Amino acid sequence: MQDEAQSASLPRPMRRIIAVANQKGGVGKTTTAVNLAASMAVTRRRVLLVDLDPQGNATMGCGVDKRALERSATDVLMGDCAAADAIVRIEQGGFDLLPANQDLTAAEVRLLTMLAGREHRLEKALEPVRDRYDLIVIDCPPALNILTVNALTAADSVLIPMQCEYYALEGLTGLISTIEQIRDSVNPKLQIEGILRTMFDPRNNLANDVSAQLIEHFGERVFRTIIPRNVRLAEAPSFGVPVMFHDKDSRGALAYLALAGEMIRRSEDG
Repeated sequence: MQDEAQSASLPRPMRRIIAVANQKGGVGKTTTAVNLAASMAVTRRRVLLVDLDPQGNATMGCGVDKRALERSATDVLMGDCAAADAIVRIEQGGFDLLPANQDLTAAEVRLLTMLAGREHRLEKALEPVRDRYDLIVIDCPPALNILTVNALTAADSVLIPMQCEYYALEGLTGLISTIEQIRDSVNPKLQIEGILRTMFDPRNNLANDVSAQLIEHFGERVFRTIIPRNVRLAEAPSFGVPVMFHDKDSRGALAYLALAGEMIRRSEDG
């Protein structure tokens, strides 16, 4: 009876791979990937964060020195080592990380020279470890390149962080077109997880106007949770920790915990 009670109290697994993607830089993509991973880990879910950006910002934001990696996402993509051998534990976060650095740029070039199967390299590399995790979050580079295509091919869904500014809707249209092309060609299961409004300042009239347009065009695909502009959120990467380990009571930390809760409710309702 006690075992049944303990089993009932465990979180339901999501069993999803989510790519955090936007071809526009500076929209809070890496911030979202790192803090979503940490927030999901708080709910006792087993989480892997995959850094697929040559800048290695997610790696550094987790407190791992990208210049001192023995193995990285590059080795995994190139088949030089298994994903399990490159994954590191982020103790101050409660999740695992597949780290990356600038070597991914060379990997991108090598991928482009492959004649077949280049878009499936990440999908195949993650297959042996997929069942270890309830959620895998992939931080994509700020470009629609072969690395992003690998992420979208491996993913079940795409989370799109975006600022509510003038050019945002135009960029979003291009990304959604790419998602549809990936779905039609190599990954028919790919869905849009949701659109996340980031760095939001409610005092800005333009931000409010774009936010209203997003809801008008995309309806329930827009997360109710909004990530505010927040100093603590901006500071956390320099300390090498997710924001909840920098200031757990900050508006940024509470917003990402709210996002995790909203995503879990959506998955359970769906």
